[in-house]
Amino acid sequence: MDRAVLKEKMNQVLAFIKAQEGVDYADVRVNYIITESYATENMKIQSLSSVKNLGYGIRIYVQGSMGFAGSQDFANMEDTAKIALEIARATRLTQKYPVKLSAKKKIVAHYATPVAIDPFAISKEEKLNLLFEAERLMREAAPTLFRTSGTLTFRREEKTWADSEDSYITQDLVESGGGIEAVVVGKGEIQSRSYPNSARGNYATAGWEFIQSMDIIGNAPRVGREAVELLTAEVCPSGIYDLVIAPTQLTLQLHESVGHPIELDRVLGYEAGMAGTSFLDSVIPGEFRYGSEHINIVADATAPGGLGTYGYDDDGVPAQRVEVITKGIFHNFISSRDTAGAVAGFSNGCARADAWGRIPIVRMSNINLLPGEFTLDELIAGVDDGFYLDINRSWSIDDRRINFQFATEIAYEIKQGKLTGKIYKNPIYTGITPVFWGSCDGVANQDYWRFMGTPNCGKGEPGQMAHCGHGSAPARFRKVKVGVADV
Repeated sequence: MDRAVLKEKMNQVLAFIKAQEGVDYADVRVNYIITESYATENMKIQSLSSVKNLGYGIRIYVQGSMGFAGSQDFANMEDTAKIALEIARATRLTQKYPVKLSAKKKIVAHYATPVAIDPFAISKEEKLNLLFEAERLMREAAPTLFRTSGTLTFRREEKTWADSEDSYITQDLVESGGGIEAVVVGKGEIQSRSYPNSARGNYATAGWEFIQSMDIIGNAPRVGREAVELLTAEVCPSGIYDLVIAPTQLTLQLHESVGHPIELDRVLGYEAGMAGTSFLDSVIPGEFRYGSEHINIVADATAPGGLGTYGYDDDGVPAQRVEVITKGIFHNFISSRDTAGAVAGFSNGCARADAWGRIPIVRMSNINLLPGEFTLDELIAGVDDGFYLDINRSWSIDDRRINFQFATEIAYEIKQGKLTGKIYKNPIYTGITPVFWGSCDGVANQDYWRFMGTPNCGKGEPGQMAHCGHGSAPARFRKVKVGVADV
């Protein structure tokens, strides 16, 4: 839809809303999303889809109570606004306390993802050939594989947003990603290796150039061989060990044990019934020790290429870089206008909805562990008996995000400061969030820092899928419980 025409329609419906009695605030958000997905399995096309979705959502606050309605009928936007008004007024009847939105500035702006090569301009044939060639190379390197697969996904979102405070923001967001997996079956078990990560690979706000940079073809033979090697490998022993953990696994560690507990809506109890709460609900920012002095974590929606990178959130607040943990001390939650207003603060730009028919809620942007000063060899040299863990296989964490268990695809043995070349299957490690982060005594430097994208973070009621990123370098953790046996 032509944005000039759309802007006029949005201004008209906002003028209608502002004329209604008791309205505190309103915004209109239009999302036009195009998604293109490819999946191959065992040298055949498993799925190929192209989906376009256009609609809008109207959010209205009446005397501190919210109403929301969405539609794809642009000819009758005023009727949709009336539904949102009715819901807000009905909600007002059962209001316990009014919602207070934190202040923000008027903004008129445009943001676009930097893209070198438009992924939608690349032919379907070229995309499928990439996946088929990766599968062929995995099978050539490991003929006994049970299954090989590959995925590629591309997303373009044209977002147009306006509110009753005279802000008008347009954004063009582009995402690209994908990956491969090799699976082997035998001796009553299944083993797998993935690249560049599990859960369908890695994703970024970028174009086709990001797919090229991953070198899926170059890594395919190793992925196939290691899957087969895992089948005959020994089970990872149980005990207390020192660990060096790769960014592929720290992605999920950051996501689950830092990203979710720092969401202010969880801390306030808004997500208790669906996603859970947070163990940080009684801590005082600036006083609680979350980890060791080596742990410096930011929520950075401005980081180039991060899957959680954007210009403005769905409250019209600019993307920001927020210090979450500095030298192990917790400092800031991530928030939206309504949650920040509840604690008399200011939003740090983390309100997002996954589609036009959903209400913005607090979502992670890019939760990043900042690089340290070590080389990877130095981290490994400091381990007398331990493992290097790579790529998540499974996970479990309680709804307060404090007790966790994670499994990875592979463990590389470290003895007397060196990788021995021996691998173990089925590694599992467990811990308590602040104790685990407190055991970190080193993070690798910028040369080893990598971004990983998570396109499927579920939260909310109705459920929403957020796209967020996590950057880290390998890090070393001391005396971590490995395995499920009592030690």
